[in-house]
Amino acid sequence: MSALRLPQPDRSLRTYALRGEATPFPRPSAPIRSRVAFAAAHVVRDPLGPDAGEGAVDWDATLAFREHLWAYGLGVAEAMDTAQRGMGLDYAATRVLVERACAAAQAAGGRIACGAGTDQLPPGPADLEAIVDAYEAQCAHVEDCGGQVVLMASRQLAASARDPEDYARVFDRVLAGRDGPVIVHWLGPMFDPALMGYWGSRDLDEATAACLDLLTRHAAKIDGIKLSLLDDRREIDLRRRLPAGMRMFTGDDFHYPELILGDGEATSDALLGIFDAIAPAASAALQALDAGDAARFREILAPTVPLSRKLFETPTFHYKTGIVFLAYLNGFQDHFRMLGGLESARGIVHLAEVFVLADAAGLLADPDLASERMRLLLRLAGIEG
Repeated sequence: MSALRLPQPDRSLRTYALRGEATPFPRPSAPIRSRVAFAAAHVVRDPLGPDAGEGAVDWDATLAFREHLWAYGLGVAEAMDTAQRGMGLDYAATRVLVERACAAAQAAGGRIACGAGTDQLPPGPADLEAIVDAYEAQCAHVEDCGGQVVLMASRQLAASARDPEDYARVFDRVLAGRDGPVIVHWLGPMFDPALMGYWGSRDLDEATAACLDLLTRHAAKIDGIKLSLLDDRREIDLRRRLPAGMRMFTGDDFHYPELILGDGEATSDALLGIFDAIAPAASAALQALDAGDAARFREILAPTVPLSRKLFETPTFHYKTGIVFLAYLNGFQDHFRMLGGLESARGIVHLAEVFVLADAAGLLADPDLASERMRLLLRLAGIEG
């Protein structure tokens, strides 16, 4: 395994030698108990398939990756934005993904929650009744497949609602028809600019009040809320105000260790895109927490935070490129191609930094393979040696 010449932000080249070994993160011998933890999972593109639809997905590799997540004791959050929902994965393919992943979960004995939204509707504003119908159809499909519903943020609702009352009208109807515990998803505009002003206001205090009102009124139907605002103080504040027994699923890919560990008053569970990339470390950290070893929990996750911050840097919604890049480096797919050509959404300097940070976190499972694949990408960028 020879050194690589990696490009730097100042356009220079730095000679870099990998540490030479991956950290041996153990798989759990029993279910993880201390927290509920979902990894939002990516999909693998079939590079020989059509550009869109069911045939664009490599189903064998996609489902094998979910088996990897379950083997580390994590749940799978399926058909979320990490799966390029709304950024390459259309709803026809999403339906198949939910069906196949739920069947795989049942076979593996793994936990699964699936996103239900309104993306079968055309983009842009829609009648609120049509939005309710779209939500109800997707929720019913997830439930029929055996998955837990994640009530996703809707671009159509964001484009159509005039005020918080319109959100209440839609979600009151949708939640009234649910039997099982639902996870509500608040996805911030850094992840999807079309969701600016969600809950009926651009003022986050007003939006939080509207969201909390909904959670409180439907507490019997709601397992928890996944909050993806990258604002740890707001998460802690909302966590303290949740109805008794309701979970806060952190979606904060910047502050997840301290949010999961808690502040002495409350803790967060997890539904995170970064757990796709750091599943072995996340599992080992949660196992340490199960054993009451908070120091080991912090020690394992600390080197993953710089990696996560790099993956989720602005523009945040392109984090999926780094997630798939790491899956490629680690041998979960034999190519670096994505739906919609989004492998080009991050440049070679960004990917080189991700490579170094993954190595520092002990997350390159086979350093020789990762080095070989990184070298191929460097050559494509005109960097030899």
